[in-house]
Amino acid sequence: MTRLALLSVSDKTGLVEFARQLVETFHFSIISSGGTAEALKAAGIPVTKVSDYTGSPEILGGRVKTLHPRIHGGILARRNVPQDLADLEENQIQPIELVVVNLYPFEQTIAQPNVSLSDAVEQIDIGGPAMLRASAKNFAYVTVLCNPAQYEDYLTELQHGNGQVSIEFRRACAQAGFSHTANYDLAIATYLTETQDVDARVNPVSDAELSAHPSALSITGTLLQSLRYGENPHQPAAWYQTGAEPIGWSAATKLQGKELSYNNLVDLEAARRIVAEFDGAPGTPAAAVIIKHTNPCGVALGDSLLEAYTKAYEADSVSAFGGIVALNRAIDADTATALTQTFLECVVAPGCDPAAAEILAAKSKVRVLVLPDLRSGPAKTVKAIAGGLLVQAADDLEIDIHQWKVATEKVPTEDQWAELRFAWAVCKHVKSNAIVVTNHGTTLGIGAGQMNRVGSVKLALDQAGSQAKGAILASDGFFPFDDSVQQAAAAGIAAIAQPGGSLRDAESIQAANELGLAMIFTGIRHFLH
Repeated sequence: MTRLALLSVSDKTGLVEFARQLVETFHFSIISSGGTAEALKAAGIPVTKVSDYTGSPEILGGRVKTLHPRIHGGILARRNVPQDLADLEENQIQPIELVVVNLYPFEQTIAQPNVSLSDAVEQIDIGGPAMLRASAKNFAYVTVLCNPAQYEDYLTELQHGNGQVSIEFRRACAQAGFSHTANYDLAIATYLTETQDVDARVNPVSDAELSAHPSALSITGTLLQSLRYGENPHQPAAWYQTGAEPIGWSAATKLQGKELSYNNLVDLEAARRIVAEFDGAPGTPAAAVIIKHTNPCGVALGDSLLEAYTKAYEADSVSAFGGIVALNRAIDADTATALTQTFLECVVAPGCDPAAAEILAAKSKVRVLVLPDLRSGPAKTVKAIAGGLLVQAADDLEIDIHQWKVATEKVPTEDQWAELRFAWAVCKHVKSNAIVVTNHGTTLGIGAGQMNRVGSVKLALDQAGSQAKGAILASDGFFPFDDSVQQAAAAGIAAIAQPGGSLRDAESIQAANELGLAMIFTGIRHFLH
């Protein structure tokens, strides 16, 4: 009996050569639909159109092509069940041994700007997932391929197996097929949920409807890289890409250095979030961030990238050793030279000049990454807890100082307003309880993750030392007592940024007035647990 393969692919990478091998080397007959049939015919490969094989024309503008008993019967028939074989013979259906299907480019379509809902819906594949699932279900007899990267492995299986494919290979392909359809369906469900949310914001509905969350949540990803280990050597770990198109860190280019570790990636993301507060557009300051264990040890602005990095490094040169650096401008030769003067784990920037890359190459173990879009991050964050997941919107509110309120008699100067904004932007990304002391666009002291706010204030002020005189202090949460204001004033702090909202705000305001400090309430808190 002739070996029959069904090929119907959106991604035609490697299609013609693969089909040629099937026909010429392994004597398959091919049935195909739409553009796939046209591509094979144009290459001189014999092919039977699905409509000719089934005797049913493609209808509804191509929406219905492969949904036919001659297709699905040939895929799903169990070769060891006499009744299945009798049904095939009675209905003149030939068993299909190989199904090669990949799906309409739904995720690629919705990734494009200004895509309409109707255009997105037209890219929802129906026949493709049905064939994938049917083939994967019947992996005992059918091989299903959903990715051009599988073609070579399949041909190798045929060569080594005297024209046959092992059950282990078919089962692995089935698993890949089900994963593919699961990811595809999740992308569609997520898109429809998110567009509904956008529509709700444009056309307001009730608060209950706006705050509603999907009744079911699925998270899937494609293995991008197995990592040596997680936070510690005894913890296995892996890196997965969400979505079909690489975005974020999966789209970054690693110019040099060792493989990225779990902790590298966690720290890089923390660094990206901070540097994203400073866009680096023409006319805006250069920014440099140095991260250690997800907390900043130095953040600074400068007229040049070298100035910003130098200030960030000098803010805490001891902690900077072995740190992660994020820059909001392309690395230039001068900055590259400064980066090589200390041991660093990773450096990320939106670009890297050729001269800078040559200089950094002298430190071959340093991981240097280019991530052109440093400002694009996830819309939601997810944390695992025992028996469940916690999901929240990302803390990505734009800072608007025009919404801030001056709580004290003393009003910040124009320079202090700019410094308050800088301190607040950094404080937002420090582990709570968070205190940040800054001046001249540079962090001077950082108190992170303490069990009480007074302890964080003391750490930050002790680190700033005499530089605290005339500086700014920002707190991610309100002051429930006036003791932190007293500490700040004693160290010489000139102005404070805090959310406000404590029942004892009046005590802090009174203390600031008596001690001659300016204090603003942002009205927003930024706890980072």
